[in-house]
Amino acid sequence: MVLVVGPRQAGKTTLARLYAQSDRPYLTLDDPATLVAARADPAGFVRGLKSAVIDEVQRAPDLLLAIKESVDKDPAPGRFLLTGSSNLMALPVVADSLAGRLAVITLLPFAQAELAGTPGIAGPPLRWRRAARSREPGGGR
Repeated sequence: MVLVVGPRQAGKTTLARLYAQSDRPYLTLDDPATLVAARADPAGFVRGLKSAVIDEVQRAPDLLLAIKESVDKDPAPGRFLLTGSSNLMALPVVADSLAGRLAVITLLPFAQAELAGTPGIAGPPLRWRRAARSREPGGGR
């Protein structure tokens, strides 16, 4: 089981949708009907799933115990990809019951330098490079 956490707009849902396939459905708990089903009967919700991508899992924390039970019965790797907010890790159900069963990946949004296609952290800021060139013989031209 893999949990992708991170701040809003980091790309968790986009990444999760890429992992979904015909045998691994994408389910979002942002959908009201899906959320009601997950909250009303977490064990029943998970029972019919061989594998799944479940987005926004923090909206139904009791679902995590049902997923744990399912994974305990069938420990095949890669069955569940979950996404959620970073505060999901603070829930006792996650820390206590999923220890050793859950790989957590933190997904952060792109930095401005990455979006701009500039070196960013890989090199000094552009203003420093310009200042250094202006001090070179010939003014860095």
